[in-house]
Amino acid sequence: MRSSAPGPHAARPPITRQAPGAAPSRAAVRALFPALAESREVYLDSAATTQKPEPVVRAVTEYHASRTANADRGAYPWATGLGRRVAEIRARTARFIGADDTDEVVFTSGATAALNAVAMSWGLAELADGDQILYSPDGHSSNVYPWHHLRQLLARFGRRIELVPYRTNAFGEADTADILAKVTARTRLITTAHVHHVFGGRTTLEELRGLIDPAILLCFDCSQSGGHQPVDVAELGADFAIFAAHKMFGAPGTGILYCRRRVHDRLLPFLPGGNSGVRLTDAGLVATGMPDLLEGGTHNLPGILALGAALEVIDSFGVDAIAGHDRDLTIHLVERLRRVPGLRFLPGPAYAPCAVGYGIVSFTLTGISSADVGFVLSELGFLVRTGAHCTVPDGDADVRETDSVRVSTHIYTTFDEIDRFVRCVTTIAEEVS
Repeated sequence: MRSSAPGPHAARPPITRQAPGAAPSRAAVRALFPALAESREVYLDSAATTQKPEPVVRAVTEYHASRTANADRGAYPWATGLGRRVAEIRARTARFIGADDTDEVVFTSGATAALNAVAMSWGLAELADGDQILYSPDGHSSNVYPWHHLRQLLARFGRRIELVPYRTNAFGEADTADILAKVTARTRLITTAHVHHVFGGRTTLEELRGLIDPAILLCFDCSQSGGHQPVDVAELGADFAIFAAHKMFGAPGTGILYCRRRVHDRLLPFLPGGNSGVRLTDAGLVATGMPDLLEGGTHNLPGILALGAALEVIDSFGVDAIAGHDRDLTIHLVERLRRVPGLRFLPGPAYAPCAVGYGIVSFTLTGISSADVGFVLSELGFLVRTGAHCTVPDGDADVRETDSVRVSTHIYTTFDEIDRFVRCVTTIAEEVS
């Protein structure tokens, strides 16, 4: 007799939601994140990857331990049930990011793969000789290298596109005045970080609305905003938006690519093969629809299940509460770091004309390298990121120095941890001055 109990991949009951605007207690958060509950270190590197809550750990484990199957590849309940769960998570993801429909949500192997999918699937198909892409050379290498790679590929076939760099302002945001000055009749795409991974500035490009041709496509890298800030792709006016699941409580190797409906008929298949949204005809490959067109091969099923669990956890906190907690922590951190002798902030919230913060602050100390600061801090139990943070100098423009100490927070970071961190930084600064 078939059991009526739900399988391990069935939709779980929602996690208890916090009161609107209320952050959970430290004890409640620590209990939800096993690595934090077991560790005495202070984790301040959530921009690199977030800690994983217990429901995410359980989702990955259960997929491998019970009823492992390939979604919708068989008529038996394990496969069909998993297929339904993937469809549910896709629908939940669409609602979470503000997409109009589920066919606008593509699951990828990560944010880097998503940006490369845009370059290869849209860029190869659409760009003509002389067309332009505006990008930030200060951006993450995953939003720089794919466009250079695309330019080199197209040049081999006689199409020469131009990559036009734009500036970043003192607030760590894209300089929209500079973008507007560089837009031409040949501009086809403007790509930017929604929240900058080093500077912590937030860019929406809203200043460009009504001033540029609406045919110009907008691409937002939301790797640092997804799960940290409310993100509505329709409100952004995004044609493409990219999310990294591992930076929003999910597992590594999973990403989200939002593709607005108006670009669907301009896309080539990405990774054609099994389950790739194409069929072979006498005329060649013919697209059969989204999102399969960009999802060739076997899905990262444990990663997608983990994403579903991660979204439940985020919703249980409330993304507005997460954003408010990060804002308050960032403002608190900046105010206290201002007193540290020899400390220089990189562009970002420290220079903003009003009190803002998105959970990322970067700085340097006079007399000591960022790598050495990071080593000393780690010895004292504070885990931060140091170096250039995947920002690579580009030959086309002057690039702001990004080698620094980066502090990044999340809902599990406390004000006490920030205060103790600043005291340690102050001690280091005083000893090297």
